[in-house]
Amino acid sequence: MSDASVQASGPPGTGRWQGRPSGVPGAVPPPSVPLAFFFAAALGLVACGVSLALAGGAAAGDPTADPVVAAAHFGLLATLSTGVLGAMHQFVPVVTGRPLRSIRLAWASFGSWTAAAWLLPLGFALGHESLVGAGGGLAGAAFALILVNLSAPLSVRGKGLPVVGLRLALAGLALTGGFGLVYLADRSGRWFELSGHVVLAHALVGLFCWLGLSYVAVAEKLWPMFFLAHLPGRHRAGSVALLTLPAGVALAAPGVLLGIVPLAAAGAALIVAGLAAHLVSLATYVGHRRRRADLHLAYVLTSAAWLPVGGALALAGALVLPGDEREGLALVAASVAAFGGWLLEALVGHAHKVVPFIVWTALRARGVTTGPSGRPLAFADLYSRRAAVLSHLTVTAGVTALCVGLAGGLPAATLSAGALLVVTGLVTAANLCLTPLRMLRPARLASLELAGEGRA
Repeated sequence: MSDASVQASGPPGTGRWQGRPSGVPGAVPPPSVPLAFFFAAALGLVACGVSLALAGGAAAGDPTADPVVAAAHFGLLATLSTGVLGAMHQFVPVVTGRPLRSIRLAWASFGSWTAAAWLLPLGFALGHESLVGAGGGLAGAAFALILVNLSAPLSVRGKGLPVVGLRLALAGLALTGGFGLVYLADRSGRWFELSGHVVLAHALVGLFCWLGLSYVAVAEKLWPMFFLAHLPGRHRAGSVALLTLPAGVALAAPGVLLGIVPLAAAGAALIVAGLAAHLVSLATYVGHRRRRADLHLAYVLTSAAWLPVGGALALAGALVLPGDEREGLALVAASVAAFGGWLLEALVGHAHKVVPFIVWTALRARGVTTGPSGRPLAFADLYSRRAAVLSHLTVTAGVTALCVGLAGGLPAATLSAGALLVVTGLVTAANLCLTPLRMLRPARLASLELAGEGRA
């Protein structure tokens, strides 16, 4: 490593990667940081599947029952939010060219967030308010740490609208967290009911101004690279999506919360426009791609297909809710599951691109330069394509079964959805972890042998 590289790594405790190999940008964090978030997200998906299987009967009677709330929090916090946070800890420093404020803060964020993401749903499922309270406290600490750490690179100017979108998404995370903490503080007051529109307002902010906006912003940077798509002229659809989604949530959430129908309708129209622009942007990149169709494209297209499904279920729920509250709530719950499917399919699909890229860098830093065939190490050497196809099939079938189970009040379908999501989490985690670990073993043995010779 050159002197310049060592100096670029910065002093201990900063947000720069100590001992990074040459050629890796200085702002990139150590691979262990995003990989820890991604692995925790896979375990969260397993927990989400188990809790859904156990909550099938409760969901058929009341989609807002505590077991269902627990499953939803395993999905939204322990899986989707954890995965998106992993992506942001990797992606934000890369796209801004600025490091995280501190690697130590990143690990503190990981620890507090992961604990909160498990304690909260466990508290809901088991009926232990002490667990809920502990989870809420840890979540508050995690929100503060994440905002402090990610705000440093995101303060950079002149990096384009996707960075602006990530700033707004970080604000959406703060708002989502504030919403949740108010709920926990007033849980005994029982005002946090779907009939009071509070849950729906909370879901709007979390789904579209935090998770959805993060994905839209990241996708506008990743799609050109993953599709090898270079667009002629100026591309406006992505910019429209990044601006209209948060604007729509800013109108729809208070409109739903306060029961102001015209405000909620205007916000919903903007959200629909933003999601439509996102789909137009995807179609544009796909139409100009120079990389042949592959499994990643299948993941992305299947992910996008859940958006119209979620919109149709949400519209049906809004129409049915005034006359049949139980069926209306079931359709709304199914629409949330469909929008969650949009994000889950995208997360699993992009993980099969991003994780091998990160692992490839880490392996080369440890002297692993050839794949199993003896040729130079490639991304495709780091996971099994068959297992990735299985993950695609199981996650798609799982989200489908969940939507059917919630909308139709069918416990067997919800149970099947839970089992399929468990398989997805286990297969994805094993597929992306085991092969790199096997490749790393010879390098570790060689390092130990050299250390032994040095002591001798």
